[in-house]
Amino acid sequence: MQKEIESIQPTLEALVEMAKAGDKYSLEEIVRRIQDRIYGIALRMLYHPADAEDATQEILIKIITHLDSFEGRSRFSTWAYRVASNHLLTTKKRMAESYNYTFEIYEKMLDKSDSCSRLSMIHQAEMGLMVEEMKLACTQGLLLCLRRDVRLAFILGEVFGATTKEGAEILDISKDAYRKRLSRGRRLIQDFMLKNCSLVNPSNICRCAEAVKLHMNTRSISPNHLLFATH
Repeated sequence: MQKEIESIQPTLEALVEMAKAGDKYSLEEIVRRIQDRIYGIALRMLYHPADAEDATQEILIKIITHLDSFEGRSRFSTWAYRVASNHLLTTKKRMAESYNYTFEIYEKMLDKSDSCSRLSMIHQAEMGLMVEEMKLACTQGLLLCLRRDVRLAFILGEVFGATTKEGAEILDISKDAYRKRLSRGRRLIQDFMLKNCSLVNPSNICRCAEAVKLHMNTRSISPNHLLFATH
């Protein structure tokens, strides 16, 4: 039954044509279908949910107000993600990006985490949730260490599963250029994880539970204000 319902739903391309003709429902349906994935890309690019929400609204406004420029040469979703990508590559630095994180800075933070791990204790009931928050925050933080263009290629390829053809179309670059950006992002993330993360290599120094204690001490994460684990 679900497949039958889905089969009679208009495609995004059909909705665009109806929206261009002034159909308000079609416009609302377009936004409903694409907003979550655009938010997902924005969140991984900008780290902070509030900044991602703002960027998503800005991107959706651009998409809505420029529907007439969609000529149907590609899928509408590809065109919409291209609008999103252009916005995220050129927008001003948001809060998390302003710290200018690098992999070297991240490593120094891990060393500090190891040396300060005994400064505080966390109630056992909170630990599971806080460890999950730490994992997600760490992953998001690693993405910030990548240059914007490499970060976006990595997000499209590794997180959203875009093919080389799709990624190149979205970023409006050659397939070879997309593959190089994606490969660079993979290599930098993998090299860092292999060298530092205990989830990849148990002998590595960075352990999520110990990192939680440090970040609790510095109040950069709090069980009363979780950005990711309950988002």
